[in-house]
Amino acid sequence: MIEVRVPDEQEGTKAVVRAWLKQIGDAVSENDPLVELETDKVTQEVPAPGAGVLAEILLDTDAEAVPGALLARISTEASAEAGPQKAKPSAATSREAAAAAPGPRPSAGNGDAETRLSPSVRRACLQHGIDASRIEGTGRNGRVTREDVDRAVASATVVSVGEPATAQPRHFSPQDIPHDRMRLTIAENMVRAVSEAPHVTAVFEADFSAVAAHKAAMASRGVKLSYTAYIVKAAAEAMAIAPAINGRWEKDRIAISPTIDIGVGTALGEKGLVVPVVKDAGSLSLEQTGAKLDELTRRARDGKLERSDVSGGSFTISNHGVSGSLLAAPIILHQGQAAILGIGKLEKRVVVREIGGQDAILVRPMAYVTLTIDHRVVDGHQTNAWLTRFVEILENWPAA
Repeated sequence: MIEVRVPDEQEGTKAVVRAWLKQIGDAVSENDPLVELETDKVTQEVPAPGAGVLAEILLDTDAEAVPGALLARISTEASAEAGPQKAKPSAATSREAAAAAPGPRPSAGNGDAETRLSPSVRRACLQHGIDASRIEGTGRNGRVTREDVDRAVASATVVSVGEPATAQPRHFSPQDIPHDRMRLTIAENMVRAVSEAPHVTAVFEADFSAVAAHKAAMASRGVKLSYTAYIVKAAAEAMAIAPAINGRWEKDRIAISPTIDIGVGTALGEKGLVVPVVKDAGSLSLEQTGAKLDELTRRARDGKLERSDVSGGSFTISNHGVSGSLLAAPIILHQGQAAILGIGKLEKRVVVREIGGQDAILVRPMAYVTLTIDHRVVDGHQTNAWLTRFVEILENWPAA
């Protein structure tokens, strides 16, 4: 038997089994996609580590999948012609299989129905006050899936927990949007981050005149760069002034990341937000940074990011100004990081500058920049020193 396990690269996020792409008895080749796993960041296909016949599925749809957990087994001896036959779990894995394997669909009066629901289904039922035994399951063996709960909520055909069977169903507006797994996980992470880390925000203002001139000069040479590329490059360089910004809180120490790995928030419309990471940004040139950002953004919007693309970040940038926001504070910290940079909308504003010893009123492209910190890790003077250096780099960008 070949074991299929959940990949280890999860950066502490919860994953659930989204869908099995092969069924028991199906012949599989090495690297065939077997199952989709979903976190709040990405959906990832897990490939078959070897060829054979899918003999066992140990984690069904909607089951929580922790790193290293056993997903399935592939038989190298069974033949596809033998037809679909569900293999029994071995004694060594009977406990794991019993916890993950689906049972019959819960029915009213079934006292242990709750134990047969996946974690995400239980959360959704608790959130909406739904009695799962009154939902028609479409999973294997009639198991209630998360999609079944979402459909029930949308159609308002379920009875809340504790209500008599004759009670009127709860009213849901056609405009209501049932929570999906990504939205629920994002919400859990946000609440955890705010409750664990004391957030403090400092606000500076940056003049992008030098960056705009350099960007235009590069474009005239055929090199197109986004403002985000300049921001990532400046942020990486500013780390030298306050290394703790690139660290995280641990119980016994402040751990400083050996590399500067910068996540950049990328909006996916109604599907929420993902944060692909530019690895070792401090070693990249401006052009390399721009190319990497273009690649990650394209794959994010095409839904083709891998877990390695969104894991391992040591610092995050939220360029919220691209959607019109002037200032956002505090921006919620990414879990396990000490700081997050916010960039507001770039717009022309009137500023006062000293020219030849005289004050002059000028119009410049300006943006508010914020640094929200975990105050356990970073103090005010480090925050201000980092922002001072970051703004200085942007405002004194050399000519192309």
